[in-house]
Amino acid sequence: MVTRRKGNVMEADIHGMNPSDARREILGLLDRLPNDITEVHIIHGYRGGDSLRSMVQNSLAHPRIARKMQSFLNEGETKIFLRTRK
Repeated sequence: MVTRRKGNVMEADIHGMNPSDARREILGLLDRLPNDITEVHIIHGYRGGDSLRSMVQNSLAHPRIARKMQSFLNEGETKIFLRTRK
């Protein structure tokens, strides 16, 4: 997984990963993120099947996830909005 920070947004590219490895990597990332990160944009692609997109949008769960939304401009990206840690 390739990650890049843009201000208060973290971008994570999971192209080419299998869903199980991608889930493990994303959950680890969410555990490590500082509180000033408010969004994570997951780039999963959409042409090579939808197993990664489905995993991110339908079965990925973590205490910091407040909600998820598919990007309006890019079918291959899901935006995850985060809760702050207490």
